[in-house]
Amino acid sequence: MCHDSILQTVQYNWAGEADTAAFAQGLARASGLRDATVELRGDLGAGKTTLARHLLRALGVGGRIKSPTYALVEPYQMSDGTPVFHFDFYRFGDPREWAEAGLRELYAGPGLKLAEWPEQAAGVLPAPDLAIHIRVGADERRSATVQAFTARGCALLRALPS
Repeated sequence: MCHDSILQTVQYNWAGEADTAAFAQGLARASGLRDATVELRGDLGAGKTTLARHLLRALGVGGRIKSPTYALVEPYQMSDGTPVFHFDFYRFGDPREWAEAGLRELYAGPGLKLAEWPEQAAGVLPAPDLAIHIRVGADERRSATVQAFTARGCALLRALPS
């Protein structure tokens, strides 16, 4: 599946939210996810936060799951205690925020990192293991292009249902 160049792409089509949830559950079962960096890309309303919520629930996160749009990051814990950081860089405008907000330390530490709008923080974010680009079709169905950029990302892709 993945080769020396690492980059590998798989396409998914989601007819509705149940398909998004099933994808999230499959991803949550992948053991390498616990320290992965996953970028969630797509236009406003594409379903990035919906996918993140389904993934967090599948990982055992209880309670309210908030969009991190205004806070920049929302911390959670998986059912086994592993930390999860859900970032939203939509309003990120100044690279100095990266250091001032302690984001470098969060990214360098253990746990899953989910990043919405990573293109807004281009140049400061480390390379992701996996990038999921969600597009909305004319019929409101979603297509998701999933790309692996690292060996860990390749392992995550292999763990997903085809």
